[in-house]
Amino acid sequence: MTPPLVEVRREVTPRWPVRLPRGNAPDGVLRCRNGVLERYLHVEGRPAIVRAAQPANGRVVLGAWAEDAATGEEAIGRMRFALGLDDDFSEFHERFRFDPLIGPSVRARPWLRVLRRPEPFEALAWAVTEQLIDYPRATAIQRAMVRTLGPRCRSTGLRDVPSAQAVADTAPALLESMDLKGTRAIALVRAAREVARGRVDLRDPDHERGWRRLRAISGIGSWTQEILALHGQGRYDQIPAGDLGFIKLVGFLRSGGDPRVGARATEDEVREFFAPYEGWAGLAGAHALRSAGALTPRSPVPAAGRWSALPATRAA
Repeated sequence: MTPPLVEVRREVTPRWPVRLPRGNAPDGVLRCRNGVLERYLHVEGRPAIVRAAQPANGRVVLGAWAEDAATGEEAIGRMRFALGLDDDFSEFHERFRFDPLIGPSVRARPWLRVLRRPEPFEALAWAVTEQLIDYPRATAIQRAMVRTLGPRCRSTGLRDVPSAQAVADTAPALLESMDLKGTRAIALVRAAREVARGRVDLRDPDHERGWRRLRAISGIGSWTQEILALHGQGRYDQIPAGDLGFIKLVGFLRSGGDPRVGARATEDEVREFFAPYEGWAGLAGAHALRSAGALTPRSPVPAAGRWSALPATRAA
């Protein structure tokens, strides 16, 4: 007989203005119903359902249902991290609200965040699936992995992203059948084994040590590591410099804003461009894709939606 679930509720006052996402996540694991976010996740193998809502008072109400209170509390903590509820952007706002590039977006969108994953392995695994292919194709692979390898909640129908152990136990050929290229399937399984066997602890505050070990795996490059850092470990100082959006944006700006040139920057040039945003390059990048068009009337930069519509070819 299934034991009754313990309910844990917390009402959070965000440290900086926040707007919860609207709509379901492309990979199918985060669901939004009537403004309430719902996610099925696991804490050290123990399942939990977490919901988050934002009443009119600006606070965020979170609830978790799990087999014990400790699991529920940790599940809420991970959702708080994913939504950035405890992030304080006052320093960022003070330093860059009048920046010529990102200032317009910083002032207009103080609530803008880089959404993160409640489990860092999710960011690592999804980064591997997104290498060198367009985003719709990558999300199709992710949904296939969730359907095939991810645990399912019988009461809600929600699924979780497969754990590192589940991916480590998967034959690369099965991942290939989901349209993940063979070399990337092998890289993903090898990375999952490093995590599952404890050789890489993605929650260790010494992130750089884990990055070095992951980068030793063929197929795990700087872009994958930077996505893990930004979206899985909360490192706002990291920017995925190999992302096509940034390569085109920085190339455009370096060319003097002439759209006919079609210039592209290198990864090193992208990092150099965002170096002045020390400590905040990842968040500055999110704002840059939204406010570059406000630079001058003579040099309109395509809006973020235009960049995201481009083939999302990315480095490893």
